[in-house]
Amino acid sequence: MAVVYAVGVGPGDPELLTRKAERILRSVDVICAPTGAAEGGSYALSIVEEFIDRSRQEVLIQLFPMVKDQQGLDPFWEEAADQVAQRIAAGKDVAFVTIGDPFLYSTYLYIHRIFLAKYPEIKIEVVPGISSILASSAVSGLPLGLGAERIAILPATYEKDELKRTLEEFDTVVLMKVNRVFDSVYAALKELGREKGGVFVRRVGSAEEEVHHDLEALVGQKLDYLSMLIVRKNPL
Repeated sequence: MAVVYAVGVGPGDPELLTRKAERILRSVDVICAPTGAAEGGSYALSIVEEFIDRSRQEVLIQLFPMVKDQQGLDPFWEEAADQVAQRIAAGKDVAFVTIGDPFLYSTYLYIHRIFLAKYPEIKIEVVPGISSILASSAVSGLPLGLGAERIAILPATYEKDELKRTLEEFDTVVLMKVNRVFDSVYAALKELGREKGGVFVRRVGSAEEEVHHDLEALVGQKLDYLSMLIVRKNPL
């Protein structure tokens, strides 16, 4: 029976792909790759392009609009799931590539729930990937946790008071997709006297990778969507 593989391709460096992910990508009939804009390319696909043979594999680009309000986007998820189901019904193995890990804030999860509800007969195998969180911690030299320390991972769009409570209650806080709200997040850090204990990482693992420990210098700047902020309460 044909299989849908949800393949985590890591944060940006093709060498951070797992051996299992590479094996599956080389063997499947169809590669599904998400894009956030109809005219844009797929970042996940760009990471794995060297492992794909377009002469014998179909590459299917699927539109997943990247907007804060997900209301009204169900038709996009439904169409993507239907396209995959059609190929599975034809006996073709399909790999859906997603940056990072498929089960951590990934694009894949939008159609995973549709597979479970609409196509329960489809066999799904999840192939874990290296998260940008782990890669950012490594490249910045900022450990995530030690001993009994507590770690929080959350979207950066939290309300300011709730964000401040999280920063106070957890030893390490990872803020995903911080680009649009960086200035307000920095203000919260400054109120808590924590503005010196963080690192901003952009497009980790790629040729455009940037690591910034001077957070104040980023205030007022236009920041990349593929970015995060890691804040530690106590140095090692």
